[in-house]
Amino acid sequence: MPFHDLDPMDVCWHGNYVRYFEYARTALLQALDYDYPQMRDSGYAWPVIELNIRYARPLVYQQRIEICAEIVEWENRLKIRYEIRDADTGARLTRGYTVQVAVEIATREMCFMSPPVLFDKLGEPVPC
Repeated sequence: MPFHDLDPMDVCWHGNYVRYFEYARTALLQALDYDYPQMRDSGYAWPVIELNIRYARPLVYQQRIEICAEIVEWENRLKIRYEIRDADTGARLTRGYTVQVAVEIATREMCFMSPPVLFDKLGEPVPC
């Protein structure tokens, strides 16, 4: 944990966790070849509409962490679950999730079903 992310109590400031989730989400989406530039090029924006964080244990100075992200819902929205663990002990420190929805860029209309491009990137069939 870098010094500049800490509060006066030598604990990671709570707002930085959102940035850590963003790092993990970006890596996950890049692995699917559907990161933000590909989303835009496919005609959709995917704004975050919900964020939840559960702080179980604090992140502290010089602590090494691992951040995992996984997609747990994709039919009507994109829900990604996160876990932050201590890299040395494996102890869970934080968990949370974000929810994103597809918005058609041309019309700025929210989609009530994820577009076919997401199903294609996930290797899932498009529901009827």
